[in-house]
Amino acid sequence: MVGFSVLPLWKFGSPAFRRRITYKSVLRLDVLSLQDITMLRKGITESFGAAIHALNTTQLTDGVINRSKRMMLDTLGVGLLGTRTAVFNKALKYSQMFTSDERSSVWGKSQMTLPPHYAAFVNGIAVHSMDFDDTWHPATHPSGAVLPALLALADALPRQPSGLDLLLAFNVGIEVQGRLMRFSREAYNIPERFHPPSVVGVMGSAAASAKLLGLSPAQCSHALAIAASSAGAPLANTATQTKPLHIGNAARRGLEAAQLAQLGLEGNPDILDLDRGFGVYYKDYSPSAMTDCASGDFRWILEDQDVAFKRIPAHLGMHWVVDAALAARAKLANEVGNFDLSQIRQVTLRVPPSKYIDCPFPATEHQARHSFQFNACSALLDDKVTVSSYSEAQINRPALKELLSKVKVETPKDNQPNFDKMYCEVEVETHQGQSHVARCDTFYGHWRKPLSQEDLVGKFSVNASSVLCTEGVEGVIEVIGNIERVRESSVLGLYLTMTSSQQEQLYSSM
Repeated sequence: MVGFSVLPLWKFGSPAFRRRITYKSVLRLDVLSLQDITMLRKGITESFGAAIHALNTTQLTDGVINRSKRMMLDTLGVGLLGTRTAVFNKALKYSQMFTSDERSSVWGKSQMTLPPHYAAFVNGIAVHSMDFDDTWHPATHPSGAVLPALLALADALPRQPSGLDLLLAFNVGIEVQGRLMRFSREAYNIPERFHPPSVVGVMGSAAASAKLLGLSPAQCSHALAIAASSAGAPLANTATQTKPLHIGNAARRGLEAAQLAQLGLEGNPDILDLDRGFGVYYKDYSPSAMTDCASGDFRWILEDQDVAFKRIPAHLGMHWVVDAALAARAKLANEVGNFDLSQIRQVTLRVPPSKYIDCPFPATEHQARHSFQFNACSALLDDKVTVSSYSEAQINRPALKELLSKVKVETPKDNQPNFDKMYCEVEVETHQGQSHVARCDTFYGHWRKPLSQEDLVGKFSVNASSVLCTEGVEGVIEVIGNIERVRESSVLGLYLTMTSSQQEQLYSSM
């Protein structure tokens, strides 16, 4: 220290830091934490830009590499399956109206390319078209906004990035989302106002794209600021065909933000620091600087918080109610022999409160994917829930509708709308006065009970083989399994377009 031992706080730090003190306060430098010193030296947004730029491949730990490779493989699998959906094909038809000199691959389409932004858009839509993609805590779908943007960008770059470059950029995009969600306690719960990937996903896409483009720290910060102006989508559009567009738009707009920043476009350099900046999305916004990755204190959030992988193509909350319903059905069958729908007088579901996944009589596949009632009744009726459970024919079965009419929903006070704390209980009562109750606290696939590698690869293989030929399926598995050693990431794109021509023609006509 030279000349003085105290400083007026109001002259230093980011707006968020200054809000914590009054203009009369003074700062004793000898009692500052490392985090406070960081905040004095640079603002929160600036710290994110610096970290996005500085993170390097040597900082990828074995744990983060393994977890992120699982996320990438699962995302590609559900994305390939999603190319069979009506919403994907509508978005694809729209996107084909646009042309550019730069072209990027469309997953599952051997003879088709699109401008990079639109490839990111349609591939992102495919990932979320069946609500089959991964879910993190705090609540969001982290991978779907990032991987489509990166692969579309990689296709268009004059020099192909390595697999390790792709892996690093992917993890940067995931990390930024995890940091942003921890700025709010509200973000930990099942959302009530907006769809989280439409907010943090576009920021993750921008960060990942900025990393792959090699932007400067200032450009990385501006990419975040630009992306923030494309963030946000209301929950009213969940359970509709528009919901998958939230992921597609996040991928596309994040990529666009990074490329605009590369061209010199600027946004507010304090976008993350301000309540009127990124803070508009949260009622309890409390941002903090990103740890200096050169300090030795940096630790990836993915290291400590794994993701959940879905076994059925539906909202994550449905996994609890399906497992509880299957267990209750087994108890009933064990006691009365063959399962008979007519024996059921009432089905009671005890679930966390959430308006947008409480849909008593779904009429569409998207409503069915967000209905506690539908998923419980499908499990009770069929002793399973699969991809085909959400078809129009299955939804409109008289037997299912009869069972739905017998469902009552309760929301116990101790059942919190939080993917780390919630539970589901299913009680089946018969006309004979019998009651069979089953409860699920943690389903198989949750981060507390993760899918085995064998089951994860099995899920990918089943999904991908609906579109790709055997060589394509096996090639993607091999490339992702060794992505950190792949010299050029373009080889992944080749396998992602190795289709069975008969299957491609079938689903292109949808």
